Parts: sequence; C-alpha cells; structure tokens
Amino acid sequence: MEGMTERSPRLVLVVMCAGYFLVLLDVTIVNVALPRLGDDLGTSVAGLQWVVDGYAVPFAALLLASGVVGDRLGHRRIVLAGLSVFGIASVACAVAPAPGFLIGSRVAQGVGAALLLPGTLAVIAEAYPARQPQARAIGVWAGIGSLALPAGPLLGGVLVQAVGWRAIFAVNLPIILVAWIVAHRVVPASVTRSTARLDRAGTVLGAVTLAGMTLAVIEAGHVGARPLTLLAAVVAGAALVGFVGVERRSAHPMLPPALWRRPAFVAANGAAGVMNLGTLGMLFLLTAYLQTIQDRSALEAGVALLPLFVPLVVLAPLSGRLTGRLGPGVPMVAGLLTAAVGFALIGGWSSTTTYAMVFPSLLAWGVGLGILTPAVVAAAVAAVDESRAGLASGVNNTARQAGGAIGIAVYGAVAGPANRPSAFVSGMHALGLGTAAMFVATAAASALFVRPTWRGP
Repeated sequence: MEGMTERSPRLVLVVMCAGYFLVLLDVTIVNVALPRLGDDLGTSVAGLQWVVDGYAVPFAALLLASGVVGDRLGHRRIVLAGLSVFGIASVACAVAPAPGFLIGSRVAQGVGAALLLPGTLAVIAEAYPARQPQARAIGVWAGIGSLALPAGPLLGGVLVQAVGWRAIFAVNLPIILVAWIVAHRVVPASVTRSTARLDRAGTVLGAVTLAGMTLAVIEAGHVGARPLTLLAAVVAGAALVGFVGVERRSAHPMLPPALWRRPAFVAANGAAGVMNLGTLGMLFLLTAYLQTIQDRSALEAGVALLPLFVPLVVLAPLSGRLTGRLGPGVPMVAGLLTAAVGFALIGGWSSTTTYAMVFPSLLAWGVGLGILTPAVVAAAVAAVDESRAGLASGVNNTARQAGGAIGIAVYGAVAGPANRPSAFVSGMHALGLGTAAMFVATAAASALFVRPTWRGP
C-alpha cells in the first residue's frame, strides 16, 4: 500500500465496481437480445441456451479456483488478467459471424468474469484495511452490483432496439479499456501472498461435471437420447464421482467435505442454487415469451422486466438489516415463499395475457428475491467458522451460478422453441408451478435447518 495517494483508494473502488458491474450485467443483458440474435445467426433454442450457459458454466466452475490463484499470485495481477480476457472476449462476441464462434467467445467471457469477481472484492478489502471504511466500501461495491441486474434488460433493450444485438457486447469495450488503464496505475500489488495450493484436479473435474451435465440436459431436451446426450451424461457422472473422490483425499480441497456435513451449510447453498435455477431458467423463457409470443420489442421487454429486478436493489439493504437483527432463517423462508407466489401465478398466463396480469407475478418474484438474496449469503457464512467466511461466500456464489447454468438448460429443454406457442406456454405453466413447489420445499428445508436467530451456540 505504500505510495498510494489519498485519492487512490477511491479510484480503486470505482474501477473495481466497474468490473463487478460488467460481470453481473452480462448475466442478464444478453437475454433480451436472444430472439434477435437467434434470427440473425440462424441458431436453434439449444444454441441460444449455450449463448447464455457458455458464460455461466466457466463462471461457476472457476470462481473458487480464481480466488485461490489471486491469493497466491496477487489480486491485482488476476484482476488485470480478468479485464483483459473479458474485454477481448467481448470484442469477439460483438463480431461473431456464426453461433459456434459466439458461444466460444462467451466461454472466454465467463473465464474473464470468474477471474474478475473474487479479485474485485479482495482488492477493495486491501485498499481499505480499516474495518469501518472497508465495510462502507464493500457496501458501495454490493450496491453497484445490484444495479447491474435491472440495468441489464433495460440497457440491453435500448441497445438492441437502437443499434442491434452486437452492441450489447461492444458496449463493454470502452469501460474495460478505461478500467484496465486506471487499475494498472492505481491498484497496488498485494502486500501478502497466500501459500495455499490450488486444487487443480478438483477444479478440472468440477468444471467437466457442470459442463457435461449442462450439455446432457440441453441435448436431451431437443434431440432425445442420442449418442452425444448419453456420452455427456456418462462423462458428467464419471467426473462427479472423480470429483468427490479427489476432494476427500486432497490436502487442500476446493470444497472441503467437512462443510457438507453441516445441515445449515447444505441448506443455505441448496437455497442459493434453487434460487438461481428457477430465476435464470424462467428468465430465459420470459424474454422469449414477451418478444416472440407477445410480439414486444426488445426495449418493451426490457422495461417489462423492471418489476422483477428493481426490488433486488431496493429491498436487499433492508433485508440485510433484517437478517442482522433476526438471523437468516426468517428472511430466507419469507423470500422463498413470496417468490413462490410469483412463480405460481405464471401457471395462469396465456399467449394473450395482458401486462396487468404479468406484473403481479414479476413483482412477487422480485420482492421474494430481494428478501432472499442477502439472507442466503449470510446463512452460508454463519454456518461455518469465522476463518472460513470467505470460502463459504465463494461456495455460495458458485452454487448460485451453477444453479443458473443448469436452470437455463432444463427450462429451455422443457419449454422448447417459442415458435410453437401452445407447447411453449404449456411448458411455462408446468415450470412455473414446478418452480413454486421447489421454492416451497426449499423454504421448509430452510426453516428446519437454518438457525432462525443469531442466538445460541
């Protein structure tokens, strides 16, 4: 930190928030572009699923490993690498001439995002070592990240409508370029380095498990039990068995098996996975429903999605305070049940449902997520010793991203293409009601296993 000017910590905070904002923006911004993108590149629903999951799978699979690498090599170096990879991949996405090229570029984007996310928070923590300024800086970081979720559909709708789908990737470049230059100048090298070893085998096997599972689900939903589907399922199963075996034997496991013997930890991360599985899976269908089934423009669809994402920004701080007073159990149950109501209402939609009928579902769903999200993270952290809080937070984030990747695969496979409106809407009905039931079951598990208050041993 020596040599840092008084102004530098603020610049560090700004540039790290910019990187974090872009990582989360690319989780949602692409959704409103999918119908236009699919028409332009001539890709199927399975191809569109991979446009989204190509980003989500490496993002989920490499989060924990990149945090460990940053601890060993220095987070400044990893953040700069993440910005570089993310920026180059964004350019490749913007000029993609074919679906395969775009999917490959999205995979590279996901790698860049996985490098960036843990590093941004670590750099901020190093720039603000005192407890109170650090807490305020992290609050700013979290708030900026929350803004990315409603900004994604809205900004995506504007760009697709005014310029075209390629603009949603091109817009990253000037932000990345400025962020890289500023970060290179003002982010100091880490003073201390960790000696923790990277669990290479666990990282590779975890990534293969998630990618194989996603491929098997997508292929099964669109082409049935073909050789590729079966091969992907076998590879995923074998990798999962290998992963469990490696983690049990490793001296430095990526996911310590002892943590999974704690019911509260399992319940918290299960809720995190279910939350994103239902949310990102249904969001994938929702943009097709609004644009293809109901013939809305990309901008209209982006605006229509605001009731889903704005509550996340408004309610997350309030839920955080409530969690601080009561513990995570009550907000988790309340959030899951409220979101379940929103999903259940989807069971009553048709191809001609007015927005006045869509709005209550999106609002209940969004309010539930706004209450649930801080509590889920707090529950995971509270379930472990203080010395493992960072690992618990990383596992929780990984569970969310992995759940989202699987949800997109499952929901897209069940509903099928939106150019068959009757089957698509029927699929949405089944998935809406099924998701509601899944959220209710998760609420019951949370009530049973997650400590209702902070009191007690």
